[in-house]
Amino acid sequence: MKKIISLFSIILLVVLAGCGNPTPQKPGEATQTSAGEKGEKKITIAGNGGVIESAIRDVIAPKFKEETGITVNYISGLSGEILSKVELQKNSPQIDVALFVPVDVIRAQEKGLIDSVDESNVPNMKSIDSRFIPIEKAAAPVFGLVIAPAYNTETFKKKGLKSIESWNDLVSPDYEGKTAFSDITNDWGFNTLNGLAISNGGSTDNMEPGLEKAKDLAGYSNTFYKNSTQMMPAIQQGAADVTVMGSYSIGELAVSGIPIKMAVPKEGVPLQAFSASLVKNTPNNEEALEFINYLISEEAQALISEKGFYPTVEGMEISEKFEESIGLKETDKTFKPDFAKFAKIRAEVSDRWAKEVTPELGKKLK
Repeated sequence: MKKIISLFSIILLVVLAGCGNPTPQKPGEATQTSAGEKGEKKITIAGNGGVIESAIRDVIAPKFKEETGITVNYISGLSGEILSKVELQKNSPQIDVALFVPVDVIRAQEKGLIDSVDESNVPNMKSIDSRFIPIEKAAAPVFGLVIAPAYNTETFKKKGLKSIESWNDLVSPDYEGKTAFSDITNDWGFNTLNGLAISNGGSTDNMEPGLEKAKDLAGYSNTFYKNSTQMMPAIQQGAADVTVMGSYSIGELAVSGIPIKMAVPKEGVPLQAFSASLVKNTPNNEEALEFINYLISEEAQALISEKGFYPTVEGMEISEKFEESIGLKETDKTFKPDFAKFAKIRAEVSDRWAKEVTPELGKKLK
């Protein structure tokens, strides 16, 4: 019995030795943690999935780490979802930089969730094309785009259809329901409504004409799509020949071999950008600002243009491979929407869309 107790005591001592305090460190030696070496610089970025995520994960983040030693962790989600996360975490931020659509930049600023970004803390802001800035001193525009109509060139040629020259041209029985339009809850859908309003004598201050025209748009459509992950397959598989999308998605489809081309209506297309916002109270303030500054450097913008985005730095051009499908000519009309007004009216207009426009889906189709 004593031998058994003695043997048990030896085993217990061995186990305790393995589970007790670690071997004392040598001076200057870092402690290993589950996140890697202690003191390793890391930041967390939250933004859209798809092409924006791949641009940062696969291209921007490795270059940034090579130059600064800072590791970038990426969380993907829709802009509105990210805004909700930032708000929930406001007392203990886990996101350092949030990429928002313009309306959500304004909402984040109004809620006090982001800190100012300007030339004083992000020097490269001095080179930014002001047309992309959603609101002064709120965020750095990174991924430039327009939201515009697009159409299948082969189908239009085969059927003898004229190219899209107005936002009103989106409403037609000739498309036979083969359309991919976004629901109002998506930024693409809201900008479609704004385009229809402008084309029919309305404005952002008067959406009534747009809502009326949107009922006809619904009548000649089978459905409204929730997001790009539903819309892009519809174009790829030939289920839709006409759409309204962010220019980067049109460009992505075109370089993949889909016969699609962006149209710039005579009323113009809204020029905007996914913008990088500095989350308030982030413990990684310095590193986050360094990343934002890098995103709007000429080096990073050249890499971003290879993904189908318009550079937000003045004097730079989109990658040549996208010129044919989404290139903007000097004669093409663009405009900067009133994003503050968008933010103010969005809830009310979205409610009316759900009650008045969505029920009209498919009613005009044969």
